[in-house]
Amino acid sequence: MNLRKALALVVACGLVLAACDYVVIPEDLRPTSQATGHGWSAIATKVDASSTGALHVDITIRNDTGDWSAMQAVPAGPVTVSTKDGHSTACGTTFVGTGGTSLAPGFQMRGYTGGSKKAQAIQLLYVECQGAAPADASRLSIAYTFVTGDFNYYVASTQTSATLDVDLGKVVTDLAYPVADPGAALIEKPGDKITAINNCPLTLTAVKRTSDGLQFDWHTENPTAYPTYVHIGIPPVIGSDGIVHGFYESPHLADTPITPAGQSADWTTSVAVPKDVTGMFILLSVEAKQQKTFVSHAVDIGSP
Repeated sequence: MNLRKALALVVACGLVLAACDYVVIPEDLRPTSQATGHGWSAIATKVDASSTGALHVDITIRNDTGDWSAMQAVPAGPVTVSTKDGHSTACGTTFVGTGGTSLAPGFQMRGYTGGSKKAQAIQLLYVECQGAAPADASRLSIAYTFVTGDFNYYVASTQTSATLDVDLGKVVTDLAYPVADPGAALIEKPGDKITAINNCPLTLTAVKRTSDGLQFDWHTENPTAYPTYVHIGIPPVIGSDGIVHGFYESPHLADTPITPAGQSADWTTSVAVPKDVTGMFILLSVEAKQQKTFVSHAVDIGSP
């Protein structure tokens, strides 16, 4: 599309109030994101025998894609542990993934909020292999898929297939969470203005401790001549325990107030977080660019 024509369409959309609630950016004008890394990596943090005698491996995963990314082990996919002599054993229990949440590049995690929306439970990442025993020469292989970049509700994300290779002879017990590579992600802070859909600035104005977690106060300003919804879902957090706290749902599902033309709106979200978790980041998905397209942001809220 010709650039001048494309910009004319955007301006026209903004002027026709009755016909257009969102400014939709033409495809050839939208910024694109490109992963620059090589996928995800995994580290064994504990290798022992389970209560049933199976090999049990606690795992931390790290986003090395160079972009925001979500990953999961392939359901019923090949997960095996092999020894130096070439003996291989299939692993029947695998909980490895981000639980649906995208993690910032250079961040690492060891668990997420799983279960169901009504019965949430912390799911730690691990693999169990019946018939295998801890051995320094063993390696664990986990088939997984991952996606990167913005989330578009209308367009399925392209999945990339890869394999995690975990050296069970190199167990690391002193990992710091959640940041493994401090320079990998753009980090924002409370009070920063984040550009949302229709150029509406979104601001985190306050973070408050509650009896069971945190409350976030959000504020939007609408500079346009038409009303706008700014969807951000129910943002989760990750902190010093390496666990994503907050059950994942598509960010377009949560209620959000309308920001009237030329006015502002305020609302709150909350998340359950143990009191001893420190050094936290909000994993924020902000509706931007066009309707139901979400751009991720890491907001450093420290230890409120």
